[in-house]
Amino acid sequence: MAIKLFQVDAFTEKPFKGNPAAVCILEKEMEYEWMQNLAKEMNLSETAFVLRKGKSFSLRWFTPKVEVNLCGHATLATAHILFENGYLSSSEIATFDTRSGILKAKKDGIWVILDFPIIPVEQIEIPDGLEEALGTKIKFMGESGENYFIEIESEEILKNLYPNFEKLSKYNTQGFIVTARSLSFDFISRFFAPQVGINEDPVTGSAHSSLFPYWQKILQKNNFLAFQASERGGILKLSSMNERVLIAGQAVTIFEGVLKI
Repeated sequence: MAIKLFQVDAFTEKPFKGNPAAVCILEKEMEYEWMQNLAKEMNLSETAFVLRKGKSFSLRWFTPKVEVNLCGHATLATAHILFENGYLSSSEIATFDTRSGILKAKKDGIWVILDFPIIPVEQIEIPDGLEEALGTKIKFMGESGENYFIEIESEEILKNLYPNFEKLSKYNTQGFIVTARSLSFDFISRFFAPQVGINEDPVTGSAHSSLFPYWQKILQKNNFLAFQASERGGILKLSSMNERVLIAGQAVTIFEGVLKI
């Protein structure tokens, strides 16, 4: 059985920037163990598995360790491959059936726009030892979906942050969204998820489902240019429609191949 496999750099227009994701085009349902093993083999932050079902697609995402409920950059990568390789025309809307419900993506010139749920942020007390593990003081502490949500004092501190990942992995959360205001962008962020095998995710589209409502309330605006300040870096354009967040990004195909297993 030959299965098509692609690697895509998402949230960038340049190769070797943004966040790499593998996209596996399935022709039939595959077992959980097979998908988890392939994600481990690819050793990227996420591998997406997409299967056409009528006019829509089933979409699942795996880290090298676990299946996750929501992944922005691998959804962007999947939509990019579907549009680029003729699975969908540029005028069609990609509809994905996922663990997080129905997600949609559309083409807008060189951008792909994801239609994602807004995930509110609720303020909580700072957990014991977290500032030490993170390596900085916390300005705001919250919880959003499966993640901790943290604002710190400045973008300079955020860009130079080097957390203790072993200590972070002890907290009962999927990941840590860490953000600050920016001079060059509306805001910047980083995302750490050592508990699911990703010390730092290069660009995390799904985190912006939480970053959008948080900064919307603070900055009193509805359109944002955001930057994720990892080593690879990535740019996202954010807006909203019908109480959902629209996350726009670009993507570049790095390679395509065939699995012979």
